[in-house]
Amino acid sequence: MHGRFVLTARDRRGWGGGGGRGRGGWQQADLPSAEDAAGWFAGRLPDGWFTGAPAVTVDREEIVVVGELPALDGDQPDEAGRAAAEAGRIARFREQTREERIEIARQAEHRYGRKVAWGARLGDTEELFTTLSVPVMTRLRQPERLVLDTLVDAGIARSRSEALAWAVRLVGDHAESWLGELREAMSKVDELRAKGPAL
Repeated sequence: MHGRFVLTARDRRGWGGGGGRGRGGWQQADLPSAEDAAGWFAGRLPDGWFTGAPAVTVDREEIVVVGELPALDGDQPDEAGRAAAEAGRIARFREQTREERIEIARQAEHRYGRKVAWGARLGDTEELFTTLSVPVMTRLRQPERLVLDTLVDAGIARSRSEALAWAVRLVGDHAESWLGELREAMSKVDELRAKGPAL
């Protein structure tokens, strides 16, 4: 399993010198870079926790780390039994690693200036442990906040609140693929900007 690292364009712009109001909203000039977060967690986590590097997703408030647990031994009698066994194994992992996860999260929060949330995946079962719920007219978790930030960073909306209203109107069969294309286009703009002459 390969590590996955997702970073919003808002974060990238915010690491430059000086803050201020830009096309994508207030820049977070004092927010530490989290570009190396996936590598840091891969190196910091104890051996044997996960079958490979964890998926690491970052936004302005939170880092979410989700790893794949080793497969269950033996066959389960039916799908319900398998799901129950997977949920039980995840619960055991959560309990047995609690103290170490708290310490790793403390170190990461000091390094990156963001809260850390954990999750585990086993087979078809995935569970996120305590994660932030940030108020944006309503309380949203990280995947929803990433969607809103993409819209703001692309200039589609001026704020998360406006982006939320726009997203509600947009909802349809192709919303996710469209957002993926938008993120890809934004990354190309960043690459072209980086190749240009320095001011």
